[in-house]
Amino acid sequence: MKDSCVLYQFQYKKAKETLAVLEKQKAQIDFNLKTNPICSILHKELRTVNLNIKITENEIEHTKSAILKYESKNDFSIKETQP
Repeated sequence: MKDSCVLYQFQYKKAKETLAVLEKQKAQIDFNLKTNPICSILHKELRTVNLNIKITENEIEHTKSAILKYESKNDFSIKETQP
């Protein structure tokens, strides 16, 4: 069970890194759209980046929940075994 928690912690860290990269990409696209607001390619890229951001945010939420669940189970079992 501890291995799965370590895996979730790794996934959480990687998702946070991915989110930072996606946010930078979005900022660059937004900047480019200011100079060329009717570019369909930029709008398509923006939609794709926004979708990837949403997916990554959901992954972060899921892994965070799994980590908290694991930690609460361990805290609960420790409290039960103590007199």
